[in-house]
Amino acid sequence: MCPSYAATRDEKDATRGRARVLQEALDGSLVQGLADPAVHEALDLCLACKGCARDCPTGIDMATYKSESLHQTYQGKRRPRSHYVLGRLPMWARLAAPVAGLANASMKAGPLARLARATAGIDQRRSIPTFAARSLRRQTRTRDPETPDVWIWADSFTDHFLPESGLAAIRYLEAHGLRVRVIDEKACCGLTWITTGQLDAAKRIVARTAATLAPYVDSGVPVIGLEPSCLAALRTDSVELCDDPRAARVAAGVSTFAELVTRLDLPLPDLSGVEIVAQPHCHQASVLGWAADAALLERAGATVTKVGGCCGLAGNFGVEQGHYEVSVAVAETQLLPAVRAHPDAIVLADGMSCKVQLDDLAGVRALHLAELLASRLPEGTS
Repeated sequence: MCPSYAATRDEKDATRGRARVLQEALDGSLVQGLADPAVHEALDLCLACKGCARDCPTGIDMATYKSESLHQTYQGKRRPRSHYVLGRLPMWARLAAPVAGLANASMKAGPLARLARATAGIDQRRSIPTFAARSLRRQTRTRDPETPDVWIWADSFTDHFLPESGLAAIRYLEAHGLRVRVIDEKACCGLTWITTGQLDAAKRIVARTAATLAPYVDSGVPVIGLEPSCLAALRTDSVELCDDPRAARVAAGVSTFAELVTRLDLPLPDLSGVEIVAQPHCHQASVLGWAADAALLERAGATVTKVGGCCGLAGNFGVEQGHYEVSVAVAETQLLPAVRAHPDAIVLADGMSCKVQLDDLAGVRALHLAELLASRLPEGTS
């Protein structure tokens, strides 16, 4: 069921309601086509979770239509403020990286934080993401070996906001005898540009990323990604936006952390008696699949409560002004009740959006699967 419809129970927010408006746009009933205000209104509360592409009988991918609608609506025109900030977050993160401490301090000062939110089109009730003091690529730049057994692709979110996920993956993999290196070149999936309909820029970004990552994939050394939304964009959106054959090779050649651990049949810690509430990212559930993660946790003996559906943040969506109430309502359909019902459980969420939502609404720090496995290594393991 569409997350926004589950929250509002308004027929216009159901996939079938949106599909009717799209049909009118495509058959000429709406003169402006996908740029028509009626389409924009119908898709406003679409979280771009891609669940409809997997679950609905028609297989319609509302997220793709929303991106195209935003692209046509704002092409050559002034965009909402959030598109320039949240829609270009990887660019701002790279610019802030050398002064991350100063940027974080200024964004936490009351008046400055309020001004920053207002300027960026962010709801005042939302926290502003904290930049990592040092990016993952910066922390691992001097590492050997020259020829590793595994490459880690540092997506923008892992690199600039959640390097601890990458460091945990390195620690776990190296504890089992693998030589690991982080790809040093910048390589963005273009997701934030895609979801805000900045498709011309997105095409340029994914083309550069395909050219950057192809040599690593073609080398035969496994390449993994840690942020499910970025990896999902690499697997699907990049191929649709870029006709370079390297994009398809990269899409097929980059795995999740769980897929690699499964393929190599690496040892797992004993998680018997460990209670876990797991929130798979929407794009992982819809595009990548969560079967490898589920199998690993089962093999380790964990007791898992898997949350179905969206966390409600959905990247830009729940942060933007005008979406807060629906974002919270979506979280209340499944995620927050599950967390409250299992107060002693470890909360597992690989996606940055899910982590931010859990921190904002439940005061919970969710772990990446790599963090969970690394935390259970024998004491003294480097």
